[in-house]
Amino acid sequence: METTTDSFDLIGTTTAPDKNDSPCGDKYDGLKQSLNTVSLILYSLAFVLGVLGNGVVIWVTGFKMKKTVNTVWYLNLAVADFIFTAFLPLSVTYLASGFHWPFGKFMCKLNTTISSLNMFASVYILVVISVDRCVSVVWPVWAQNHRNVRKASYVSLCVWVVALILSAPYFIFRNTEQDSNKILCFDNYALSDDYETPSVKKLRQFRHQAIIITHFLLGFVVPFPVIVSCYAIIIHRLRGLVRQSGRPFKIISGIIVIFFLCWAPFHLMVLIELVKFTSATHNQTLDYVTAIGMPLATSLAFLNSCLNPILYVFMGHDFKDKVHRSILNVLVAAFREEQIRSHIYRKSVDTSQSNMKSDLNTEV
Repeated sequence: METTTDSFDLIGTTTAPDKNDSPCGDKYDGLKQSLNTVSLILYSLAFVLGVLGNGVVIWVTGFKMKKTVNTVWYLNLAVADFIFTAFLPLSVTYLASGFHWPFGKFMCKLNTTISSLNMFASVYILVVISVDRCVSVVWPVWAQNHRNVRKASYVSLCVWVVALILSAPYFIFRNTEQDSNKILCFDNYALSDDYETPSVKKLRQFRHQAIIITHFLLGFVVPFPVIVSCYAIIIHRLRGLVRQSGRPFKIISGIIVIFFLCWAPFHLMVLIELVKFTSATHNQTLDYVTAIGMPLATSLAFLNSCLNPILYVFMGHDFKDKVHRSILNVLVAAFREEQIRSHIYRKSVDTSQSNMKSDLNTEV
């Protein structure tokens, strides 16, 4: 099997290409080596910051604070990022050894599955948070009576189940194979060692397309309109109050923006990879674009898992306040239930009471 090492996927590893698929060429070897070095640095940075940062968030929201709906959301988001970053040393080792996977087939499958699980869990937790906040603003009295930790925990469990189901194909199709003196970890969509039989090749391409398109639609295209719509409704309903809505509103807005900026380039590169893979003719321009763009986009997506804890601190308070407060206090303040929902609830109750008094006076 001929394999190129310029085709990155969820963990920056290789896929099984066609026999006639060729690398970008020797003139790009230096560029690819430089990009691999940059990826190694960014992976290592994401590992250190992600494990430490998300570990602190898990400690604060799981053990140091009273359970609230907000802390349930933030805890699950941190767990998804923590698990993913904890597995990054495997990808670092694979990349540093020139795409040699020494950890066995099971870990090859699990590593990529964890990467996909992190993406789906993160984006759907953000969807749930957005819907939760929208409901709290549009129907504050209902939210005050029905929002609770138990229901939030059940919703979070459902998110993890959905994310696991959507990530399962990576566990099925991921495989290892000996290639010269290396063991490759790649996506074997054929589930066979015979890649060039016309029927097998067609089936492989179909599965590849189906998984990539499903991943793109359910992991990016569908969730983000829901998130944007929820926040558009919130902004429309609150208007002037948005500026006074406090830290949590700014924090979750920052998380969503960062998630979009980190994952959008990756999904774009994956679609370009798919076009190149299914194209009947070889396109050197696409080779060049993916050779440069895919490692950088993958690294940027990985960095997303270590940026959220930084957002919690730097958006949790004004900078001068953070200088004089411990990180623990800043995180506790950042994860508290927002005041805006309580304010709207009180306003709704006051309005209802006022209307009731008015009706009574009218009757009298």
